[in-house]
Amino acid sequence: MNLANRITLARIFLVPVVIFLLLVRFDFWSVTINHRTTTIGEMVAAVVFIVVASTDALDGYIARKRQIITNFGKFLDPLADKLLVSAVLISLVQMHRLSAWVAILIISREFAVTGLRLVVAAEGVVLAASKIAKWKTATQIVAMVALMLNNFPFSYIQFPFDQVMVYIMVILTVWSGVDYFVKNKEVIDVRA
Repeated sequence: MNLANRITLARIFLVPVVIFLLLVRFDFWSVTINHRTTTIGEMVAAVVFIVVASTDALDGYIARKRQIITNFGKFLDPLADKLLVSAVLISLVQMHRLSAWVAILIISREFAVTGLRLVVAAEGVVLAASKIAKWKTATQIVAMVALMLNNFPFSYIQFPFDQVMVYIMVILTVWSGVDYFVKNKEVIDVRA
């Protein structure tokens, strides 16, 4: 197994670690600001999440640079992304930091675009990530980290950074999903 695929597998194996750190209470050290508590577990989970999310670009870069792109990697990479995002969103709903409708909307968009990619791939076309989709991904990461940290350190100044990022995340998620379908409507029309 090549290095890029090993990194992708490591991302998948770290998903339960992030979820464990988020959902198991480590109350021996925490910060409470304006009635919002952030535990050490949540802070460590956020760091691990950032590392896992940032390695998404790393495995793709290594695969392209070393010309070791495999079908296994093409399958595994988006799966790792969906598992990480879905697991964290569901955990944030469990923690009462994110509305269920937001998690459902984002997860639904991810599945819809994945389905579109499969349809387009059957036509021999590779659906590259658009600029708006890249912004969506970056916004999702920032929003989820802010929620994982319970708006720390922005709660010091009573600025709802986490909620602002959730609204931006929702807007970009919907926009990028619609963008994918509009740009590929001819493939959908042919199949329908």
